Amino acid sequence: MTEIKIDIFDSTLRDGAQGEGISFSVEDKIKIVKLLDELGVAYIEAGNPGSNQKDLEFFDQIKNLSLKNAKLTAFGSTRRKNIKVEDDNNVQSLLRAQTPAVAIFGKSWDFHATEIIKTTLDENLNMIRETIAFFKQNGKEVVFDAEHFFDGYKANAQYAMAALNAAAEGGADCLALCDTNGGSLPFEIFEITKKVAETFPVKIGIHCHNDGGMAVANSIIAMEAGAVHIQGTYLGFGERTGNANLSVIIPNLQVKKNLSCIPAENLENLTDTAKAMAEIANITIENKDPYVGKSAFAHKGGMHIDAVAKASESFEHINPELVGNTRRVLMSEVSGRSTILKRIQKVNPELSKDSKETQKIIDMLKQYEFEGYQFEGAESSFELLIHKKLGKYKPAFELDHYRIIQENSLDQSKDLNSSVIIKIIVDGKEEITAAEGNGPVHALDKALRKALEIFYPQLKKVHLTDYKVRVLDTKKATAAKVRVIIESTDGYNVWTTIGVSTDVVKASWLALVDMIEYKIMLDSQSKKSEKQCSYSN
Repeated sequence: MTEIKIDIFDSTLRDGAQGEGISFSVEDKIKIVKLLDELGVAYIEAGNPGSNQKDLEFFDQIKNLSLKNAKLTAFGSTRRKNIKVEDDNNVQSLLRAQTPAVAIFGKSWDFHATEIIKTTLDENLNMIRETIAFFKQNGKEVVFDAEHFFDGYKANAQYAMAALNAAAEGGADCLALCDTNGGSLPFEIFEITKKVAETFPVKIGIHCHNDGGMAVANSIIAMEAGAVHIQGTYLGFGERTGNANLSVIIPNLQVKKNLSCIPAENLENLTDTAKAMAEIANITIENKDPYVGKSAFAHKGGMHIDAVAKASESFEHINPELVGNTRRVLMSEVSGRSTILKRIQKVNPELSKDSKETQKIIDMLKQYEFEGYQFEGAESSFELLIHKKLGKYKPAFELDHYRIIQENSLDQSKDLNSSVIIKIIVDGKEEITAAEGNGPVHALDKALRKALEIFYPQLKKVHLTDYKVRVLDTKKATAAKVRVIIESTDGYNVWTTIGVSTDVVKASWLALVDMIEYKIMLDSQSKKSEKQCSYSN
């Protein structure tokens, strides 16, 4: 049986770069090309060399990069109206990019031809046909992006098909049908794509936007109708509400449809690639994102956790390891005794579910959550609490006092600094230091690190990756309790800690202290493991 291959065409660097808040440097773009090539996508649409200086510089630098899986693809439009192809500057810039493939977009909606680019219907078809023929004559593989195809088909099916026919006559290797406005529904995508696939003997592609929340579903249903080339962006970002999310499409097709999208051995790199992409794009992966999100395989309810422990498929649609993700069991008062016991036994393996210490910790957990703590997102703080309750906790430092000095001004345009003076004690040694920051929490964080790095130099590698504040009881207004959750990393480990108080600075302090205590505890445990290994050897 012949394996069916689906060409994955990633447009993160072109369509994705048009998303709000997304901006890639030349170095960023090169890193993303390497990531996507390692993952094994078939095409990387790397930008429009005729649109800006940055893309010109990128294409100049990327020329000598050897890719093992992907074809680098330059993007541009058909020639302008009423000129020769060879006289069009954008067309020439695509040639200068020296990519093996080009993606050419053209108008397939009669309304866009006559009202947006202000040309005749016949001239628009000539623009498509002649541009594609020019690139074929110059040895390029050509993907034709039929812009607004589905809206155009619904408005004037005959003309939309004529646009595809012009591209086919020009020699296009693939006809990509674009749901540019992102408003089509799956049954429309299926029927129209099926008609196109039955009409043209070339590869049919699909390019969906997510304005109706259907981009992934529309891409998959188009495949069912005959599309073998799927365009999208790796994390789904793009203009307006984004593009079809390839980190969802790839595993859906590869795991559930047994189709080949990327090399099979690379599927386990799906989540790590998503994390690296998010880091470069300076965005955060949504916890709830399918397959690659932190919560994609997270379980909280006791009955769910018990069932997954017995048979993972009872509450998981795939094995998380297939896509490089992990199963997480969340800590909460509804998690069940067995879940909490596993956490306890990490600290003291001798305890059982019937031990009085276990019951005390369960009671403590319920009390803390009643007070506003939420350990499902801050397991590191809960682990510290277990150590404290079992008498296995040694504070890394003692706070003598801290003092906050806050600037005030009615001028809202003025940046105000806060200063913190802090005195700590480590093993009987006192350290007093001060720091300035953008607000009291930032200043407190800087002062605490500055004081402790003298005793614990490993803290220099630690930085905050997220800081969240949640008001717990809005009815109490400014007197309400707040929950502060801090996510931190040392470049290898990632951990989350929590603090709750009616004072946001105090809540932040509690989370900061846990953050530092947990890091020091991690390092201490690591050193013990190394010693044990050296003794056993």
